[in-house]
Amino acid sequence: TRTPVRGVLIGTFVTMLIQSSSATTVMTVSFVHVGLMTLQQAVGVIMGANVGTTMTAQVIAFKLNAYALPLIGIGMFLALFGKSKKQRYIGNGIVGFGLLFLGMKTMEDSMSFLRGRQDLFLSFSSNPMLGVLAGTVVTMVVQSSAATIGLTIAMAAQGLFGLDVALPIVLGDNIGTTITAGLASFGSNRSAKQAAAAHVMFNIIGVTWALLTLPLFQSIVMVTAKDVSHQLANAHTLFNILNTLFFLPFTAPFARLIQWILPSSESATP
Repeated sequence: TRTPVRGVLIGTFVTMLIQSSSATTVMTVSFVHVGLMTLQQAVGVIMGANVGTTMTAQVIAFKLNAYALPLIGIGMFLALFGKSKKQRYIGNGIVGFGLLFLGMKTMEDSMSFLRGRQDLFLSFSSNPMLGVLAGTVVTMVVQSSAATIGLTIAMAAQGLFGLDVALPIVLGDNIGTTITAGLASFGSNRSAKQAAAAHVMFNIIGVTWALLTLPLFQSIVMVTAKDVSHQLANAHTLFNILNTLFFLPFTAPFARLIQWILPSSESATP
């Protein structure tokens, strides 16, 4: 993570593998706490984690529900009867993907009763801030942006609301997921708290510019796909890539800004 670009690539790759930006940011905060990484290095990894986590939404959008049970069966067979540890680990991973799609099907079926109550979502379309707030709160409660995005995609696929309602909720997910790193920084030194604060500010600033350009952003997202599931997955990916590209040239000034907001005499050594 010697350079910001390397940090972004590492954060993206690790998060794509473990399918959890929260886990990546918690590890990053911990590394800053013990002095293995500087704040500037951590900012790059955190930006990459935001990009890497969008892979989950892309997988969910493909709606491979029909393959859920076969995947679970194949995965369980490998996990139980695999001859090597590698085969058993691969089996566990396949089971995880199968359960992901099974969960999506369960959520879609359970949300069908709301089809006749679109009036519940009218306030979200007239006030995007309510959508951002809803996405933030739900993600803070479940501590998983992937779960909230999956739920949003499931509800949109049922026709409960359109892209105009779902987009602010997806944006709010990005703010809500920062709570995990914030909780991880409790009891840590000031450097770790600065890393957690960088994650929060990075996403809040990003959501702010996305809201200010929401009509333009929505029109771009609509061009990327025809169905709302892929549009939402693409919106999540596009937002995090654009936000990272915007911040990448200013990694060092951004780190200094965080250190100015949360000053500390402590210094982490790379």
